[in-house]
Amino acid sequence: MLKLSKRSVINQVKYVTACQFSTTKKLSSDLLIDQPKYEWLKELGLNADNDGVFDGSWRPGSGPVVTSLCPSNNEPIARIATGALSDYQGVVNNAKEAWKVWADIPAPQRGEIVRQIGHALREKKTLLGNLEALEVGKIAVEGAGEVQEFIDVCDYAVGLSRMIPGMVFPSERPGHALIENWNPVGLVGVITAFNFPIAVYGWNTAIALTCGNSVLWKPAPTVNLSTIATQKIMESVLRENDLPPAICSLICGGADVGSEMADDTRVDLLSFTGSTAVGQKVGVAVQQRFGRKILELGGNNAIIVMEDGDLDMVVRSTLFASVGTQGQRCTTARRLILHESIYDNVLERLKKAYAQVRVGDALEEGTIYGPLHSKAGVDLYCATVNEAKRMGGKIEVGGNVISRPGNFVEPTIVTGLAHDCPVVLKESFVPILYVLKLEGDLNDAIKWNNEVDQGLTSSLFTQNLSSIFKWMGPKGSDCGIVNVNIPTSGAEIGGAFGGEKHTGGGRESGSDSWKQYMRRSTCTINYSKDLPLSQGIKFE
Repeated sequence: MLKLSKRSVINQVKYVTACQFSTTKKLSSDLLIDQPKYEWLKELGLNADNDGVFDGSWRPGSGPVVTSLCPSNNEPIARIATGALSDYQGVVNNAKEAWKVWADIPAPQRGEIVRQIGHALREKKTLLGNLEALEVGKIAVEGAGEVQEFIDVCDYAVGLSRMIPGMVFPSERPGHALIENWNPVGLVGVITAFNFPIAVYGWNTAIALTCGNSVLWKPAPTVNLSTIATQKIMESVLRENDLPPAICSLICGGADVGSEMADDTRVDLLSFTGSTAVGQKVGVAVQQRFGRKILELGGNNAIIVMEDGDLDMVVRSTLFASVGTQGQRCTTARRLILHESIYDNVLERLKKAYAQVRVGDALEEGTIYGPLHSKAGVDLYCATVNEAKRMGGKIEVGGNVISRPGNFVEPTIVTGLAHDCPVVLKESFVPILYVLKLEGDLNDAIKWNNEVDQGLTSSLFTQNLSSIFKWMGPKGSDCGIVNVNIPTSGAEIGGAFGGEKHTGGGRESGSDSWKQYMRRSTCTINYSKDLPLSQGIKFE
């Protein structure tokens, strides 16, 4: 049997990072960026040929030249000269050198730079949102909403810059002070997935910068243009303030670069967003060097509806949570657990709602459901539908690939499967919702919610206060996000985002997530002339 090295295993990336790009050289006239309809791309600093490495200056990487494709029609957008391991070493060195300058700047002044980044993003919000529609495949309003998340966390980080706490504890020894102090970890590596490249980078970067770290970004290899456009905004703010632009560095590259980041002791904290399978390998690699990590991995999320749930809210919430971003959110609702008394009613209303979903080009006004990001996603959708059918599932709505250019599939509802059916328990990153009939009580529903490997987000619809607090309590949902009467998706930046179990345990964005980007020191200061020992020890 062939044995794979650690690096070889890490390089086996789940389909969500499968290449939605071409390495075939395209004539410039074939590219969307050269068409008048897409002239706006150049307002983001993009060109037909783009450098894929930035460490204070832009340069073409020594890796393959790839062509980013548009999921709505699979037409080429523009080319990127991506980086390789030979580029990586210099990028890390420059980012570490830039950190030496950034760490000396007082936190409130760092917060001012982050404020300016948020302002610069506001000015390009619509353009960046449209770019995400073009390259990622999410509808334009969702793309703009993702940019807004970065803006919001910048606002949050500005406040944090004047509020990073440090405790002062009473010392048992006379003439002594006991202080808790926080310092930046150094270089934060951020590896983002295809579905939320800008927001996830923003969650990490705004907080990391405020805490005094430099940042190295490696995006999924299928969304290089969204990444480069965002990086150019970061660069412009740093240059305007006469700061080393390498404080925020970038390398567009493949899994080999990601593996190197996991192994590299110079990367003081690595934040990885992606599949559970790859995240597990990344986590092991970082732990082997005793490094710090944040893992944001998969989610097999459930909405539970009890007999007293508001059914109008249930239908609207389920539609958004299951169909939004074409089922390609880590927070997508994949299981709908309905109490038997309202099962038929909700199912019929949901089927009607699905039938009214407007499918189209992600950039077209009025579209609420665009294409899957890649052809690999279409293949996974087909395989999952067929698996559900083989196991006895009934296709209530959808189940087919849409015959049109691009990566379009029908949003799908499946019934007739048991709550513990293998296909139900397995996360599928496609727009398939399993509707399950609950013949028991809330305790049974909680067991069903918790029986999957992942523990990202969950939602309960009820008006019963006892049920709500049981759901939130120690015997309730085991997820990192526990919602009541709202969808599983659409988290605000003020709370910590992340999940338990195979979701990875990491936390990003709000609350006290900032602590992961800093190292804590307990400092004892003796300002007396004596040297008493703690615990009353005499050593004379």
